[in-house]
Amino acid sequence: MEKTLTIIKNDPWLEPYETAIEGRHQHAVDKEAELTDGGKNTLADFASGYLYFGLHRTEKGWTFREWAPNATHIYMVGDFNNWEENEKYALKRKANGVWEINLKEEAVHHGDLYKLHVYWEGGQGERIPAWATRVVQDEQTKIFSAQVWCPEKPYKFKKKSFKPNTDPLLIYECHIGMAEQEEKVGTYNEFREKILPRVAKAGYNCIQIMAIQEHPYYGSFGYHVSSFFAASSRFGTPEELKQLIDEAHGMGIAVIMDIVHSHAVKNEVEGLGNFAGDPNQYFYPGGRREHPAWDSLCFDYGKNEVVHFLMSNCKYWMEEYKFDGFRFDGVTSMLYYSHGLGEAFCNYGDYFNGHEDDNAICYLTLANKMIHQVNPKAITIAEEVSGMPGLAAKFEDGGYGFDYRMAMNIPDYWIKTIKEKIDEDWKPSGIFWEVTNRRKDEKTISYTESHDQALVGDKTIIFRLIDADMYWHMQKGDENYIVHRGLALHKMIRLVTASTINGGYLNFMGNEFGHPEWIDFPREGNNWSYKYARRQWDLVDNKNLTYHYLADFDEEMIKLIKSVKGIENTDVVEIWHNDGDQILAYQRKDLVFVFNFNPVKSFTDYGFLVSPGTYEVVLNTDAVKFGGNGLSDDTVKHFTISDPLYEKEKKEWLKLYIPARTAMVLKKTK
Repeated sequence: MEKTLTIIKNDPWLEPYETAIEGRHQHAVDKEAELTDGGKNTLADFASGYLYFGLHRTEKGWTFREWAPNATHIYMVGDFNNWEENEKYALKRKANGVWEINLKEEAVHHGDLYKLHVYWEGGQGERIPAWATRVVQDEQTKIFSAQVWCPEKPYKFKKKSFKPNTDPLLIYECHIGMAEQEEKVGTYNEFREKILPRVAKAGYNCIQIMAIQEHPYYGSFGYHVSSFFAASSRFGTPEELKQLIDEAHGMGIAVIMDIVHSHAVKNEVEGLGNFAGDPNQYFYPGGRREHPAWDSLCFDYGKNEVVHFLMSNCKYWMEEYKFDGFRFDGVTSMLYYSHGLGEAFCNYGDYFNGHEDDNAICYLTLANKMIHQVNPKAITIAEEVSGMPGLAAKFEDGGYGFDYRMAMNIPDYWIKTIKEKIDEDWKPSGIFWEVTNRRKDEKTISYTESHDQALVGDKTIIFRLIDADMYWHMQKGDENYIVHRGLALHKMIRLVTASTINGGYLNFMGNEFGHPEWIDFPREGNNWSYKYARRQWDLVDNKNLTYHYLADFDEEMIKLIKSVKGIENTDVVEIWHNDGDQILAYQRKDLVFVFNFNPVKSFTDYGFLVSPGTYEVVLNTDAVKFGGNGLSDDTVKHFTISDPLYEKEKKEWLKLYIPARTAMVLKKTK
């Protein structure tokens, strides 16, 4: 009798779909055997295409290879041959659609620009090599070219091996180009020198960098990728990115990459859209080729060559740049033929009704397995909105092998609450349910907002709370009711979200201090302005403004979360909620979290049943140093009061003064 997979044992509601779940698992097992020659090799061995394809320095000179099964002739053209075709730079066709050329040492040089001239039956075109590791754009013509990158002194990592201390994982989501104060594109060096120290001081132990893979249009936020193996040259050189990662590791900060394998840009010259006259070389045929919402192309995950390309891409970034893992973008789009568009996902049947892309599921499963073969400590996160069961469960248990999934319900909940409910209608029971509602066998990344909520056309939480008053009343001493309310709720919202994690917590760059502006990249509609594609650090640095209160609170909150080893693995035990009073209290280890969401009522001697002892306040959103009113004396020690009714339960009363619209954290000290 076959053994039932653990994810089904853990969740009896999955039993009706056992056949589908086991079928997907077996699909991955069979595909792994196929790709590894029956287990003679590993997936990590298979994912080494970047060592074979592309341009490589050899003992004898240079070797270049490209996969282009539909091509009839291919020439390398560039600075080295005046961009003219000649036989010296003609590639030869090998087996399985592979083209190759071997060149002498003097034939190309570091820094040379080059492309391919590709011919096929009935057509021809200029192409940037699919495996190019360096692509640059001419400032005048705006044309992209591949660049030979083989510096005399390649960067040598000081930190040979790095083991991230991500217990829990505290992510600072960032974008190199928009990380600067000035209205311009920031660089790897500027980020390393100016922003990394801010991240370290704030206490985050991981940065998640967006827009690393080369993309033709800056305003795509890096999500329309053209060259999957090239670190975007608009931010600097490969050596500078390597130094950034190395120095982050030196500070104890892990570095993960926002990797885009869910789709690719349509561009043909820069991208893979029609590489050798075959629009389906990398992408699904027919109606599945184009993504209806993203104006992009969808990879054919059923092709072994495409799986090889994408899995090699993951390994390349880990081996060449020492990235510690990936946040996979657009996973929902990969999982379903519909890309999840227009679907509600109301019941389990919606995940197993035959409209799932088993090829994509298989790819993601094997990619996760391969990534952890290369680095057992690697971090993989799925950005997935449908709630597909098993996504962040272990492969051997029947899952897809991600370490974490994004808790995308939480930011949606906060936005909906702020938009649609008056303060008196905020229900602590609903809040607690939303921040703790997750599958027991899958770790999540909780967050109040990411870059998604900050884009133009949307609003950050702080802007929803304070809106136009941010422009007039953020000066100390000039705050009005709206600003006081916004600051108070911003702290409370982050605290209840961050303190209930079961995996990790994420913050987008600048949101820790309530960055006031949305993100709008330069485009025709804003006259190509960089005004909103930057971060205004001067606001948090100016102690005459109230922004630093939010940043100071964030720093203390992160410090508190890190003070309990493995807090994400401890039970979140609800002590009390009362929706009428709008009071919520819960416990994790020796920490008690108390929230009063009531906008007008403060409570004296409000009692909670806790384990007997002495409790001291270790964090208070209402502290003067965080811009609060300081209505409580946080130096007071709180002694529990015995009650004969609860002696058997070993519980005593903890009685507190809880001002309106505040939260406090108490620690049991004795």
